[in-house]
Amino acid sequence: MAEENLLVDLSDDMSSIEISSSTISPTNQQVSPISSEDRILAEALQKEEEQEFKNWPPQEGGGEGPPASSQQQQQQQAWADPAEEFADIAKYGIIEVSGSDVNGRPVIVVSACKLPPIKQLDHKRFLSYLKQTLDRYVEADYSLIYLHHGLSSSNKPSFSWLVDAYKEFDRKYKKNLKTLYIIHPSMFIKILFNLFKPIISAKFGRKVKYCNYLTDISDTISLQQISIPDVVRKHDEEMMKKVKVKTDEANEQPIAIPSTQQFGVSLEFLEENNPGLTIPRVVKESVEYLKENGLEVEGIFRRSPSTIELKNIQEIYNSGNPAVFHDPHLAASTLKAFLRRLPEPLMTYEVYQYVLNIAHVDEETRVRVVASVLQKLPERNSKILKYIMDFLTIVVQHASSNRMTSSNLAVVFGPNLIWSQDQEASLFAMGHINTFIRIMIDNHEQLFAIDSEC
Repeated sequence: MAEENLLVDLSDDMSSIEISSSTISPTNQQVSPISSEDRILAEALQKEEEQEFKNWPPQEGGGEGPPASSQQQQQQQAWADPAEEFADIAKYGIIEVSGSDVNGRPVIVVSACKLPPIKQLDHKRFLSYLKQTLDRYVEADYSLIYLHHGLSSSNKPSFSWLVDAYKEFDRKYKKNLKTLYIIHPSMFIKILFNLFKPIISAKFGRKVKYCNYLTDISDTISLQQISIPDVVRKHDEEMMKKVKVKTDEANEQPIAIPSTQQFGVSLEFLEENNPGLTIPRVVKESVEYLKENGLEVEGIFRRSPSTIELKNIQEIYNSGNPAVFHDPHLAASTLKAFLRRLPEPLMTYEVYQYVLNIAHVDEETRVRVVASVLQKLPERNSKILKYIMDFLTIVVQHASSNRMTSSNLAVVFGPNLIWSQDQEASLFAMGHINTFIRIMIDNHEQLFAIDSEC
C-alpha cells in the first residue's frame, strides 16, 4: 500500500512538472513530454531511494524531523528575530549560513534531513523564509550547499513547489550564486535535474556540482565550519567505507613549502621569509591598488572574478613573482582569499568566544569591551588588523558611491577575519561576529591609533 501511494505521489509530481515546464519555459516553446521509459526509471529510482530511508527519522518521536538541541533552537530563534512570524520554521535549522569558502564567499547550507513532515510545514511560508534568509547575503557572491541525504516521501516538497520556488527566486539570487554543491546526490535527483533543464538556463546549470562525498568540497570549504547533521556525517562515513583508497607513500611525505609562499601559510612564516615587511605583501598590494582604483566601485568586495583569475593571481604570489591587478574585484577577492586561507584567523581562535559575547554587552559599553578584546591579539596580528580597518574606514567614506556601509563590510569581512577552531559556523554566530566587526569600523578612531599606514 505504501509503495502504491509512493508511485501515485511520484506520478502526480511528474505530471505537475510536465505541465509547468511548458508554461514557464523562457522561450515559451513546447516542451517534449516525459517518456514512459523516463517515468518508469524515475519511479524505480525513487523506490530505491525510499528503501534507504524507510527507517527515517532515526530519532524517537515518529512524525517529527530531527530535533535540534534546546541551545540550537534558542540560537536559531534569536537570529530569526525580528522576523518572529518565521520562528516556527527557523527552529528546524533547515538553512544555515556557515562562514565563508576559501575565496571569502558566504556559504549557505540547506539540509534535506531537517525538513519536517510535509503536513507540518507550510511550504508557502517556508519559501518566504528562504527568501528572507538569503536576502541578507545574495547581494554578494555566495556558495550554496545542498545536503540531499535524508529526503524522503514524508518530507519532500512537491515538484510543482520546486518549480514555483525556481520562478520565485529572481535574477539576483541566481546571478550571484557561484556554485551549487549537491552532496550525496542520488540518481533520482540527477534525473530530476535533467527534467528541469527546459526551465533552467544553461549558465545556471554550469554552476551545479555533484559531490559524492563531503571531502569533495574540502579544498574550497572547511568542513569544520559547515553545519552538517550527524545523520549526514554518518551516511558519508558509510559511503567512504565502500571506497578503496590507494595511498601512495610518496604522498604521505610532507611537502616542502617554498619560502615565497604567500597563501595558506602562517603569519609567522611570512614574517620569517619576508624580513622587514610588517604587512603581508598580498594585503599591502591589494589595499594599495584598491585605494587608487576601487573606492568608487559599486559593490566592491561583493563581486568575485572568475575562479581561474583568482587561482592565477595566487599562483603568481606564491611563486614570488610581481603581481599586477587589472580589476578591482580581483584585488578585493584576493585580499579576502588571503585572510580566509590563513591557518589561524587574523583575530585568532583565542578571542572567538569573546567576540560572540558582544551580544550580551550593553550598547553603551560595547566599544570599551571591543577594545579590551583587541588587546588580547598578538602584536603582528594587531598591526595587520589595524591596517585593514584603516582601509575599510576609507571605503565607508565613499559609501555613497560604492554602497559599502560599515554593516555591509562587516557581513563581508566578518567570516574572513575570525572563525572557530572547533565549532560549526551558524546564523547565530555570524550575527554576533558581524556586529563586532561593525563596531570596529564605526569606532575606528577610538579603537585604533590615530596615526595610520593607509
